[in-house]
Amino acid sequence: MSHHILLIGGHGKVAQLLTPLLLSRSWNVTSMIRTADQKPAIEALGKNQPGKLDVLVSSVADVKSESDAQQIIERVKPDWVVWSAGAGGKGGATNTMAVDHDAAIAFTKASIHTPSVKKFLTVSYLSSRRGRPSWWDDKSWETAQKTNNEILPTYFKAKVAADEVLTVLSRERLEKEAKDGVPEKERFAGISLRPGGLTDGKAGGVTVGKIGAGGKTSRDTTAHAIVAALDTDFRGWLDVIDGEEDPKTAIQKLADQGIDTSVEEDWEAAKERVSKL
Repeated sequence: MSHHILLIGGHGKVAQLLTPLLLSRSWNVTSMIRTADQKPAIEALGKNQPGKLDVLVSSVADVKSESDAQQIIERVKPDWVVWSAGAGGKGGATNTMAVDHDAAIAFTKASIHTPSVKKFLTVSYLSSRRGRPSWWDDKSWETAQKTNNEILPTYFKAKVAADEVLTVLSRERLEKEAKDGVPEKERFAGISLRPGGLTDGKAGGVTVGKIGAGGKTSRDTTAHAIVAALDTDFRGWLDVIDGEEDPKTAIQKLADQGIDTSVEEDWEAAKERVSKL
């Protein structure tokens, strides 16, 4: 079955690796990029691919509300949305919050509240969580604390909030769809794909599931893991680092086992936070 994917942050490194992989599946992609001068590089990714590539020039920094994001979704009409945008440390804390918090949450809300959007995948990172899960050792916890509180405090604040919005609202939609009798395979999938430290290594196998913080994930492997996650029944938080398993096989196994690393977070407190955003 063909799909139409809105890829937000299409000029990013992971997104440029991801685009031809999506197109090679005969899936259609609308790549949303910030400026017109980025367009030729993106259009080149669509050459000789079975899927159709469109380019939308529209800066995520201009998206201030769910309504702004909704207008783009209505224009593009995707059935899947992938968030791979990020301020990348440019523009300081203000721009990080504008992109990684405000725009990310706006697109998350708009996607979940659009019935024709069936999947929303955001690219997050391994340490984007508030609590210490039972499968983390002391070193993992120390690594996460240093990353979140000392190295990337604004980024952490933005990403963990966006992850919580995705999870809380996805669960609400799933509950409603279950009550409405929507078959399980057809219900909404909200996915937070959470790589380790990104590298420029070649694509390879993965280790997924309940893994410690501090691992590395190549951008190319991350792109392949995104495709695999979209192509399986997975829902929830998906931690992924470089490893030995085939991405699709490993991720489908998690889906079959119901393993979602959002467990052990305080979701009652998260609901309160999300209600105020």
